[in-house]
Amino acid sequence: MSAAGWLGCAAVWLAAWALVELIVWRAPRRGVAGRAAAVAVPLIFGATVLLLWEAIVRGLGVPAVILPPPSAVAARLAASPGMLLADFVQTMKGLAAGYVLGCGGGFLAALAIDRVPFLQRGLLPLGTLVSALPVVGVAPIMVMWFGFDWPSKAAVVAAMTVFPMLVNCNAGLGATSALDRDLMSTYAAPYGVTLRKLRLPAALPFVFNGLKICTTLALIGAIVAEFFGTPIVGMGFRINAEVGRMNIDTVWATIAVAAVSGSLLYGLVAAVERRATFWHPSFRGRRD
Repeated sequence: MSAAGWLGCAAVWLAAWALVELIVWRAPRRGVAGRAAAVAVPLIFGATVLLLWEAIVRGLGVPAVILPPPSAVAARLAASPGMLLADFVQTMKGLAAGYVLGCGGGFLAALAIDRVPFLQRGLLPLGTLVSALPVVGVAPIMVMWFGFDWPSKAAVVAAMTVFPMLVNCNAGLGATSALDRDLMSTYAAPYGVTLRKLRLPAALPFVFNGLKICTTLALIGAIVAEFFGTPIVGMGFRINAEVGRMNIDTVWATIAVAAVSGSLLYGLVAAVERRATFWHPSFRGRRD
């Protein structure tokens, strides 16, 4: 690329920077304009990064097997929608089942620990041990136990998500103040009523924090698990197979699908959190 081309890239970067600064400091914080500004800033930043990526790769003549330009990745996305969709569906099977099992199991375990102090001393250290298990060691074992299809991936995802959910729920159940608990005691409220009307509502921000953390962990677990055995479909299988064939544009296209999927899952849980905890002081503090 000529010197004028590099100067043009620098000018585009500085212009995008100035535009983002202008939107951040001058756009209103509330209303439709505020929401539009919140969406525009990451879009401008992301588009600028992609433009510079394209310019640097083409300008420096970087081989496609090292780093393909975004246009090649986009072309692969447009040329292979059926293959990428089949990989996405296969990975989502294991992810969804494992996410429900892991998060549900963590939530129920937190309730059991809260009710039975004996479990707090025995189950929490065991959960720590489970969370420290390396996924690359657990995945082949799960494949031997549950086969090559999605159940083995669901087992890996469940093992990765159960402990973060357990810790967050356990912390949330202990988030009420002594004054609140004493008030419920003066009403002679049984454990179930106290749990339903005081402790679970207070624990909701912690529960949603656990759910949001587990979305990304579940996606990573499902993809890594597919490296160790899958019926020739799935995002992890595709990355593993196409790296061996040097089809790096397909690898990046699969990575892009995985990144967008993870972001959408995180955003879905965040949207549900916004609806469920709008009344909580922590949410009101963020909104103000």
